[in-house]
Amino acid sequence: MTLVQRAVRRLVEMKRHPQPPLLPLRHPVVLMHGFGLYAALWREGMLHDTAMHLRRRGVWAFAPNVSPYRPVCARAEQWAARFEHVLRETGAERLHLIAHSMGGLDARFLISRRGWAGRVATLTTVSTPHRGSSAADYLMEQPARLRRLVARTADWLGAQALPRPEAAADFERAVRELRPAYLRDVFNPATPDAPSVRYQSYAGRAGAGTDVPINPFFRPLNRVIYQREGVNDGYVASESARWGSFRGTLDADHARQVGLAAAGLRRAPGIYAFYRRVVEDLAAGESS
Repeated sequence: MTLVQRAVRRLVEMKRHPQPPLLPLRHPVVLMHGFGLYAALWREGMLHDTAMHLRRRGVWAFAPNVSPYRPVCARAEQWAARFEHVLRETGAERLHLIAHSMGGLDARFLISRRGWAGRVATLTTVSTPHRGSSAADYLMEQPARLRRLVARTADWLGAQALPRPEAAADFERAVRELRPAYLRDVFNPATPDAPSVRYQSYAGRAGAGTDVPINPFFRPLNRVIYQREGVNDGYVASESARWGSFRGTLDADHARQVGLAAAGLRRAPGIYAFYRRVVEDLAAGESS
């Protein structure tokens, strides 16, 4: 083949099957976001782009949004309404849940304590603080005046994130429910796993104790958590994220795990491949 032919072929040659392969699933996938302002920085929600990426591969993927600064029981009620919408829209009977951070606690609460065990096939958690986060302890250890300022600011922001009547926020109560003692003594004993649901988890790591870069925004908390709990992703210790069948550790800080970089102001789409692998694993589980 001549140089000219190679150049022309590179320019005009078409792939036989240019579309990405389909990821066949019997059940829809719902992506659940976690706690905090990241959930409200993007109008469609921080997991919207990931859901659309999965839809392009034939997956019924949804990424609804709930209040970013409310306790688990309140967020869970909002998730339940979102799940009902997905089930009505798709005609499905069960869901695959993929939950980031606090979203995993919301999901466990719904499954165990709100009767959703029969309607959830699997729960995959990504950097969920199943045993709490010392970041919450650290925040509650700060002077009361500073805590009140942070809480009022977060509550005001949270109240703008959704239309009424879902716009309420309770930042301080939500933070208290993320403390390790609360998870150990209250939440986990009252929220047993459902035998009919497959639970699996991923952790994250970055910054202190690793060779993985971390966003400067996370460095202060990353160091605090490392001193108290060890390797973490800036919000959640790797050990705290283990629940059910542990599937591995992501080399990514807490925001990059949901495709956000630069303190949430820029997209980091490289994480799409991770969620695609999770869905491939779910598809394999359905066929086994």
